[in-house]
Amino acid sequence: MAGAGTAKAPKFLYNAWYVAGWSADLVPGARVARTFLDLPIVLFRTQGGQAAALEDRCCHRALPLSFGTVDGERIRCSYHGLEFNVEGQCEKIPAQDRIPSTACVRRFPLVERDALLWIWMGDIDLADASRIPDHPWHCDPRFTWKSHHFDVRGNWELLIENLMDLSHLPYIHARTIGGNPDLHFGVKTQAVRDGDNVRVSRYMPDSEPPPTYKAAKHFAGTIDRWQEIEFQPVLIRINTGACDAGTGAYDGARDHGFSMIGFHGITPETAATTHYFWSIATDAVAPGVPEQIFQQTADTFREDQEVLELQQLRISADPDRPLLDIASDVGSRQARQVLHRLMKAEQHDMQVAA
Repeated sequence: MAGAGTAKAPKFLYNAWYVAGWSADLVPGARVARTFLDLPIVLFRTQGGQAAALEDRCCHRALPLSFGTVDGERIRCSYHGLEFNVEGQCEKIPAQDRIPSTACVRRFPLVERDALLWIWMGDIDLADASRIPDHPWHCDPRFTWKSHHFDVRGNWELLIENLMDLSHLPYIHARTIGGNPDLHFGVKTQAVRDGDNVRVSRYMPDSEPPPTYKAAKHFAGTIDRWQEIEFQPVLIRINTGACDAGTGAYDGARDHGFSMIGFHGITPETAATTHYFWSIATDAVAPGVPEQIFQQTADTFREDQEVLELQQLRISADPDRPLLDIASDVGSRQARQVLHRLMKAEQHDMQVAA
């Protein structure tokens, strides 16, 4: 039992750039209500094209601003007509000339980059846009890509662990990207931590191609396969693919093979629910294959979603019961350690400031 004054473990990391959505989904005049880190947010795009994020609560009588409308460069509350600019300042109160300085709502920095909307939920003075990770595959004409947004009824750290440890592929995803279980568990997993980043590498030389790979490249024989996972708070990038066995894939010669670049933006909604913004980019060019890859990827992630939600049911029923780590958890364990170190340091700084 925690003693008096013992701080509770933090639920979230606030000072980080999170994915808030896909740029293409926020058209001029649109407004979208989402919750990030337990905070209700309204995303909207002005008629002039600027994207913005405000707390989804009018300062007058607390009606959600997402229930309102976007008029020109402002969002209007539908209760009494107060209008707020992208900075959260009220610029109009019907039938009232004087606007109090307190007539404002909290603004959250929002940046568009590589077809994504990035939001900063923490200390606004620490919001350095240069720290937003690049994802050039969304802009590379050699790659075809598609994206999606899943609402997962599971904790955000469960999703991180799932993506950092791909040894579950032959069991959960046997019909698509899985492959042979003995192959996956017989492969050495290498995890390297560099500051707040974790990189996991798994190589499967001279192996049989799984169904998705066969459809994409029509490999005639065995393949040299790779799985390279990069974690940084708070996203995961996964580079998977293969070349014909013995053709230099592990020396960097991969242009003649097949690759898929997965982007995984992981944004907590609450302690038990998560926004999962993902895309898959591929250099496969055969007619119909990119669409097939996207559909199979979506099916694969739906399988993961089912697993995460079943996990969450059991964890919620007994939240203090410990979980066991095994050897293949090395990457997910390191990512978890990075997150918990950052969250505890952030919590300490907030307590000192208070």
